Amino acid sequence: MSQIWDLWFPKGGATGISFCRSRIADDVGNTVLVHAAPPELDVTIRDQEGHMVAQGMGLVRDQPGPMSFLHREGTSVKLSDGWPSPNDVGKVVLLPGGEAGILTAWWHADDCSEWRWSVEFYNHQ
Repeated sequence: MSQIWDLWFPKGGATGISFCRSRIADDVGNTVLVHAAPPELDVTIRDQEGHMVAQGMGLVRDQPGPMSFLHREGTSVKLSDGWPSPNDVGKVVLLPGGEAGILTAWWHADDCSEWRWSVEFYNHQ
């Protein structure tokens, strides 16, 4: 079973632009990370049959940084910004364009002036 996370930047272009559309396993938990999210997102999560299961509209970033978190709470999606911690290793990271990987390592300086991270990608047919 899988789900489709569709992230839309509503202020891009004349009528908005797709930021990321990714098919991921439905057992990823309730939080995924987003790398380099735009200032605002509309998020729709659909099951593999295409039925909407959760949505968040007009989600606005509130601080700079390389990562944002999308939290699914029932049929709602919320956004928060922050810096990953060791507890986030193993979570899905959505990248612009739709690639989805697993965060395998994260480090950042105390003053957030630099960071290092790695992500693993896996696919099968």
